[in-house]
Amino acid sequence: MPDTVVDRLEAVRAAIVRAEAEAERAAGSAALVAVSKTYGEEAILPVLEAGQRIFGENKVQEAKAKWPALRERFPDIELHLIGPLQSNKAGEAVALFDVIETVDREKIAAALAKEMEKQNRRPRLFVQVNTGEEPQKAGIAPNETIAFVARCRDMHGLAIEGLMCIPPADENPGPHFALLARLAREAGLSKLSMGMSGDYDIAVSLGATSMRVGSAIFGARASSAP
Repeated sequence: MPDTVVDRLEAVRAAIVRAEAEAERAAGSAALVAVSKTYGEEAILPVLEAGQRIFGENKVQEAKAKWPALRERFPDIELHLIGPLQSNKAGEAVALFDVIETVDREKIAAALAKEMEKQNRRPRLFVQVNTGEEPQKAGIAPNETIAFVARCRDMHGLAIEGLMCIPPADENPGPHFALLARLAREAGLSKLSMGMSGDYDIAVSLGATSMRVGSAIFGARASSAP
């Protein structure tokens, strides 16, 4: 593994470019979301200074503690919520994040719709799909996804942009990524958030428009990481 966080960032960027070329996709068609959860300003600053502007955080409170100050220095940051959202944090999430990737149930859809209207702020939204139907994991079941996206649009007035998934850790991610791509096509959605540090190249080959990469950039964490 390259020595510095910037070296690792550049290695990931180069791997994405290669994966795009191998898949005969346009350069830059798959965006890198650098997952900065658990890392503070001292780790994030070199990545910002190297030109990375899209970041992912798992927790509203952690993001709220560190990103407002960084945004004063780098106002073009795009911040994604990629962890589970509780309905009582919907207001803070709408205020802070540019993209919320974890819309996963009616209660969250309703809470987001209410807060977006109240704040007149509309972060882009993804529906999280539990492609492995794992009981411990958040997300809509695959066979309920199309109907849920329609309800988000028709009942809650939400403009869903895409789908997101986290495949089971012990399975080949390829079939899960292919399933997510098929569901997105059927739902009329153009964006796919899929792929993490160990499989983002596979995700690019199967149509990912963004990949959530943490440990391959920032290094290993004590807890599990994208």
